[in-house]
Amino acid sequence: MNSRTVIASIGGIFLYMIIQVLVLKNLVLFGTAFCFLYIIYLLLLPIEIKTIPLMLIAFVLGFGIDVFYDSLGIHTASAVMMAFFRKPWLTIITPTGGYDTNTPPTLLNMGIGWFLIYSVPLIFLHHLTFFFIDNLGTSLYIPMAYKTLSSTVFTFIIGIIVQVLFYKKRRGI
Repeated sequence: MNSRTVIASIGGIFLYMIIQVLVLKNLVLFGTAFCFLYIIYLLLLPIEIKTIPLMLIAFVLGFGIDVFYDSLGIHTASAVMMAFFRKPWLTIITPTGGYDTNTPPTLLNMGIGWFLIYSVPLIFLHHLTFFFIDNLGTSLYIPMAYKTLSSTVFTFIIGIIVQVLFYKKRRGI
């Protein structure tokens, strides 16, 4: 990673955090579908990034969101959980030829089929962790399931829209 890539990554963290806090904080569809776009940033980091640095980035991003949401670490725990399972999931879905070096796993670089298989389970894991921690101590598991599923679909769709509008196809850095 060169200095330009590091600066772009730090700028990306702040950009996604600002968008999440200022724009998407109050965007809820039908009282059940929440959009946590900041996790798309974690999914779009290069495939070669190791688990520990990814978990540290997820911690910083989740903690920043928690500060503005007053959610007592729920975003941090969910983001770190997703970051922990990203590398094993990538290992499972690796094609026989492997991946190109330093290619971001975006929709435009990998295709819709691969991106769907890659991102939806990780988004679902994040949302399941988030809403499970949020509902601890209550017996409201059916509404939790609705929130998890609808938020997963909503976040995935918004993530696709953001990638199509603002990302360009790139092979390697």
